[in-house]
Amino acid sequence: MAMNVGFARDGEPVSEINTTPLIDVMLVLLVMLIITLPPQRHAVKLDTRVPCDACMPPEEQAETNRVTIAHDGVLLWNGTPVNRAELRRRLAAEALKPVQPELQIEVSRFAKYGMVAHVMSAAQREGVTRMGVFYTA
Repeated sequence: MAMNVGFARDGEPVSEINTTPLIDVMLVLLVMLIITLPPQRHAVKLDTRVPCDACMPPEEQAETNRVTIAHDGVLLWNGTPVNRAELRRRLAAEALKPVQPELQIEVSRFAKYGMVAHVMSAAQREGVTRMGVFYTA
């Protein structure tokens, strides 16, 4: 609410604009804008199997492949530097095995999200179903 304080006489016109209704209208418009915005959904949909310890013997579960994503975007396959084409080729070769080894994606805390999304979507395109992601310092 606005309050008129000063030396104005009764009946004299006020030269100030009451901004309270304008602020109310702007707040209502802001709330309507926030409600009508669609949620941001950037996701890579993966169809992974539910893990089953009884389905595989322990010696087959031990085989893993590790893809490391460094903070500067360098990709490492089990410690060996690879480019994106080589990564896709290796993922395709691993996906063709009768028992797929688990793909462990090790991500540096400072790596770009786009690179992580690229590796995960490449794994999905090539048919990898056993995958885990973890972050390192």
